[in-house]
Formats: sequence, C-alpha cells, structure tokens
Amino acid sequence: MLVTATILLGVAAKATGSGLACEANWPQCDAGPYNLFPANLPSFYEWFHRFVAMFAGFAIIGSAVSAWRSPTVDRRVTALVVLGMILTPIQVVLGWQTVAQYTMDILSLHFWTAVLIFALFVIATVLVWEHRLQARHVTGALALGAVAVPLHVLFSPPVITELTEYSPTVQMIQYGVTLAVVAAAIVAPMIGRWHLEDDRLTGYLSGTGVLALVVVFLGRQTGMTFNAALDLFYVVTAGLLLVAFLAGIYLVRRTS
Repeated sequence: MLVTATILLGVAAKATGSGLACEANWPQCDAGPYNLFPANLPSFYEWFHRFVAMFAGFAIIGSAVSAWRSPTVDRRVTALVVLGMILTPIQVVLGWQTVAQYTMDILSLHFWTAVLIFALFVIATVLVWEHRLQARHVTGALALGAVAVPLHVLFSPPVITELTEYSPTVQMIQYGVTLAVVAAAIVAPMIGRWHLEDDRLTGYLSGTGVLALVVVFLGRQTGMTFNAALDLFYVVTAGLLLVAFLAGIYLVRRTS
C-alpha cells in the first residue's frame, strides 16, 4: 500500500509540474527550518511524495530485515523483499536525479524501478497468502484485469483528450488502473499454477500476463510521445488483452 501511494503521489508531482518545486532542492524543500518544509502548493506535492516515500522505504527495509531474521518466513518471500530493499536506494538516487537532471530517461527509470518494486511486493504478498488462495481467486484477478483495461484505455492520452484534458487527476486514475493491471497480470498466473490442473490453461494465463505488461508499457509511451501509429497499436493491443481476460474467466470457470 505504501509503495502504491508513493507511485501515485509521484505521478501527481509530475502531472502538476511540481517535480522541480522545492526550488530544485533535494532532499530539502524550500521553506521552514533548514528548508525542510514546502512553501507553496506545488512544493507540497513534491514534499509529500518524498515524505510518503520515506516511510515506504523504511517499511521495505523493515520487511526485508524481518524476513531475513525469521526462520519461519518462506525463503522465496525473503528473496523478493530483500531484492526490493536492494532496489530502494537505487530508487532514491533516481528520485534525486529527477531533481538534479530532470531528463525523460531518468524519469522513466524512476517510474519503472518503482513498478518493479511494486511487482516484487505483489508476488511476495501472494506467496504469503498462498495457503488461503483458491481457484476462484484466479477468476477474481482476471475480472479485475477485465475491468481495469477499458479504464486504462479510457483515461489514456489518445482517448481522454478527445473528451477532456489529461489533468493531474486523470493521470493519477490512469496510473492507479495501471497498477491494477500489473497486479492482475501477476496474481492470475501464480494462483492458476497452484490450483489449475490444465497446463495449457496455466500457460495461457502466463501469456495473458505478458500481454498485460506490454499494454502497460505502451500505455505509458502514449503519454510521452505523440504518435498516431503507436496510439492505434496500444488501443488494439489493449482490446486483445480485454478479450484474453474475458476468455480466461470463461476457461477457468469451465475448468473449475
């Protein structure tokens, strides 16, 4: 939850043009003792993003240390959260560089590293709850994906700009939906591998997960470039993913 909040607040900071607020100071801001606090609303967006990211970083490190020290924690879970801990200082440095340089390459690395940390903790969470998850949760994950994909397209720049502006609120909604698609792409194949006896179906779910990640990547690219061919490819690929999610629900329910 903290990783998700950090990502969405980072999107808000970027969307409101607040990434270089705080007078481009890092990790300080532009007001209060030692410039520790924000001086205005744009600075607040950037400051609050950093504030929540700090607690997320502490939680990631705490999770990794606790898992490493506890013999009862699944070693797969330990490996995942420790990897998340290793990526955390890298992510901090990238966050600093978004202020120091603010190039599109740095911004992209900062975003995708955050998504990778998010994915690691989604996988770890599923492993922790493995004993409670059943085949019906595969259907639930696919249903989440089937709902999220149309929203992902609706709030994407090529579509939403035909209706209204690509506002900071719209961007936060789209990226929230993006994380839902990523979660669905991870959860459905994992639980399916444990509870579905049809190897072809589990392979199909894995392929659907890969397609979902392609759609997420293309969706971000449409917000960074103005390319009609790319926009069309994204919409078509998202349509195929929606069909894949719906077909997966049917196949899982039939098999179950």
